[in-house]
Amino acid sequence: MILRSHIVGCGSYLPSRILTNAELAGMVDTSDEWIIERTGIRQRHIAAEDETTSDLAVAAARKALESAEIKAEDLDMLVVATATPDNTFPATAARVQQRLGMNSGFAFDVQAVCSGFIYALSVADNFIKSGQVRTAMVVGAETFSRILDWNDRGTCVLFGDGAGAMVLRGSWEKGSNTDRGILSTHLHSDGRHYDLLKVDGGPSSSQTVGHLRMEGREVFRHAVVNLAEVVGEALKANDLTAADIDWVVPHQANRRILEGTAKKLGFPMERMVVTLDRHANTSAASIPLAFAEAFGDGRVKRGDLVLLEAMGGGFTWGSALARL
Repeated sequence: MILRSHIVGCGSYLPSRILTNAELAGMVDTSDEWIIERTGIRQRHIAAEDETTSDLAVAAARKALESAEIKAEDLDMLVVATATPDNTFPATAARVQQRLGMNSGFAFDVQAVCSGFIYALSVADNFIKSGQVRTAMVVGAETFSRILDWNDRGTCVLFGDGAGAMVLRGSWEKGSNTDRGILSTHLHSDGRHYDLLKVDGGPSSSQTVGHLRMEGREVFRHAVVNLAEVVGEALKANDLTAADIDWVVPHQANRRILEGTAKKLGFPMERMVVTLDRHANTSAASIPLAFAEAFGDGRVKRGDLVLLEAMGGGFTWGSALARL
């Protein structure tokens, strides 16, 4: 027997303001056709001026608690994955913990940019498998609109704001790839590519927030290779093939990356959850947002084998395989 982390609830939140490609074309030298052709994005949600990352996280977390039919005081652990925290410190998770009314357990942030949710999920999974906690909340929340250079058409068209959350609970399984729960997680990073996707500021280096900067072609080239490899790693670890997977829930970065990864794996696009066209790239929030939508509309069902994968700045990348 083995202790597995079961996904027992999920939730999401998107700010009410929608910024379309047509509106962006009035702000920067671009067009709806150009953005759709190169990225697959049609619109994105933008946080209101008085909305913070913790506001988005709390809204998603409350829906996840409702979905799981538990209360905040039942949580032993809260992890928030974000690259856009409310403050340099304390952790955004501490504010979320307080606002949820989670008055015990512990809370902290994880920062791995677009891979952040996979990293946070892995951390929570390992705490559960070690027996240190029974119930954990994992949140991905971002307000990337605050770090964009709205004059840079190569980056400002790509990102949006949002939050998604999952509740995990430990229970015993027999220890095979037919188990329910998270079967395995796989994490990687390569700091040699630090400067290819970054924000050009920070409290230590410049005492400014800075803006997102990206070498798009290089990121794309590494993304397809790294994602295909880490997906293959998850399948090999569990003695499974791509044909066994019911759904892939990928980080929503770029339609071409999704298609390239699917082609490399021989995986049909119709079994890949895609929300990119409406949400854009929400960094650490993209996977839980997509998962919550697909679970909520009935595409992803209990018993399905679901693969989560992402790559982000650093470079960081990872995957997680779970049977719901």
